[in-house]
Amino acid sequence: MGFGANLFLIFIFLPLSGLLLLIWLFSKNIVFGKILGLMWLGAICLFIIAVINHKLTSTMILEKEDYYGEYIVNRLHYPGHQADWQYETYRFEIKQNDSIYFYVTNQEKIVKTYRGTITTTKNYISERLILNMEQPTHHILAENPTIYRSPWSFYLVFYSSHFNNVFFKKGRWKPL
Repeated sequence: MGFGANLFLIFIFLPLSGLLLLIWLFSKNIVFGKILGLMWLGAICLFIIAVINHKLTSTMILEKEDYYGEYIVNRLHYPGHQADWQYETYRFEIKQNDSIYFYVTNQEKIVKTYRGTITTTKNYISERLILNMEQPTHHILAENPTIYRSPWSFYLVFYSSHFNNVFFKKGRWKPL
């Protein structure tokens, strides 16, 4: 909870609850009991709503296992001819044995494969992906990706000296 919420709880909500409880016990007037019950019911409902809101809006915490899978170029970030060409030319896969295979393709046909391994660093809340590629490597894989997270997914952005940013998301490649 925030500082203001703690102050409200300690100096207003709890003393008011205690006061209403004492008045209700000594006066035997049911109205004070109903007010007390509604106050606590409202507080519990607010707490439940806050927990649900936090779960729905906080960014996902990534672990190494989350990176395993197939990745394709995300054509939605900058749609158009260039994104379509990148989609049909580049994709990669990270396997359970921590190996990465970057494919240069001609649509379905794999033309060249760049191999490497992955590790993650736990210096942050969410683990960051580190690539260890065999040299020479492709210009897209020259640097580690930047990871952008949302509540339900994430995507990787690689800096390319030829294209600037190339966006990848998890998914299976399908012909356009």
